[in-house]
Amino acid sequence: MEVATGKVTDACYPRHRHEEFRKFLKQVAKTYPRVKLHIVCDNYATHKHPAVRAWLDTHKRITMHFTPTSGSWLNMVEIFFGIITRQAIRRGTFTSVKDLTGAIGIFIDAWNERCEPFVWTKTADQIIPRATRGKQTSIARH
Repeated sequence: MEVATGKVTDACYPRHRHEEFRKFLKQVAKTYPRVKLHIVCDNYATHKHPAVRAWLDTHKRITMHFTPTSGSWLNMVEIFFGIITRQAIRRGTFTSVKDLTGAIGIFIDAWNERCEPFVWTKTADQIIPRATRGKQTSIARH
């Protein structure tokens, strides 16, 4: 999700391994060429796999940031997942994975036609102490 606009770059894969994540990173890099990218992820092991780290080492314009453990609510993509679940998936009837991924694609296309950036209702000074209370955050480049 692009912070400035709310636009979503999507891909649906049958598995969620480091290979698929690296393929998605390549897609994002191609979508946004020649600009520095800051990608926020949760602490899922796939996001920190040695093959992903090796790829990132050769793509210095991309910096990974990780939300604190139990802090997925800070990740705008997680917020978007909640929206798409409520509005497109939860009450849908899908007879196949192809139907489900098709519905997801249709929703995202419509979202991107009318997207707006998310607006936080609290300041960073109000959010950060609660997000980091008793937890270590990863600010290292992975």
